[in-house]
Amino acid sequence: MHELNRLGMLVDLSHVSEATMRDALAVSKAPVIFSHSSARGIDGHTRNVSDDILKRVAANGGVVMVNFAEPYISEAYRLWAAEAAAEKTRLNAPPYGGLFVGEPDRAAAAYADWLKAHPTPRVTLTQVADHIDYIAKVAGVDHVGLGSDFDGVGNQLPDGLSSVATYPALLAELLRRGWSEVDVAKLAGGNVLRVMDQVERVARDMAKEPFFTPPVAR
Repeated sequence: MHELNRLGMLVDLSHVSEATMRDALAVSKAPVIFSHSSARGIDGHTRNVSDDILKRVAANGGVVMVNFAEPYISEAYRLWAAEAAAEKTRLNAPPYGGLFVGEPDRAAAAYADWLKAHPTPRVTLTQVADHIDYIAKVAGVDHVGLGSDFDGVGNQLPDGLSSVATYPALLAELLRRGWSEVDVAKLAGGNVLRVMDQVERVARDMAKEPFFTPPVAR
């Protein structure tokens, strides 16, 4: 982490364990980001950020950028998706076996019947706004951003948030909830720009320090 800070690297913790989040936040001299994670207080996905970590991010000066992917936004969808994957495996999971192993047509028909009996939970733009509101309340409005993950989630996107062209609708929802235009501007990019500036400032300050040499194990 010391070397990343010295080089001016933007540290992204979206793909790490909670233990790693804690370790990184404990030692980083510069703010960190979560480029595409949401609030675990609403949705228990392990890639989402717990309240404790949100508070540590605020102390660090970092930003959590909300992911729009349905499993990260809706607890009902996350649990449904896990059940759907388990059912698909139960019906046909070659080469390890399954109810209809070697019979893909029967497996597909049985899975279609399961889907009819277990409809996909609806996920919406307002639920994404709920995550933004939640992070702003726990960590502060200076520590939340937008990290849609449009390039990585396929079609697992909430109703009303299919592309960057739908951002105005999300920002309008927040304004409707009482957000100020100043705070919406922070969310839409200002917070991340501040972090980038601070990361560069830390790197300039650390350039004046002696080069770090890790201790040699004996």
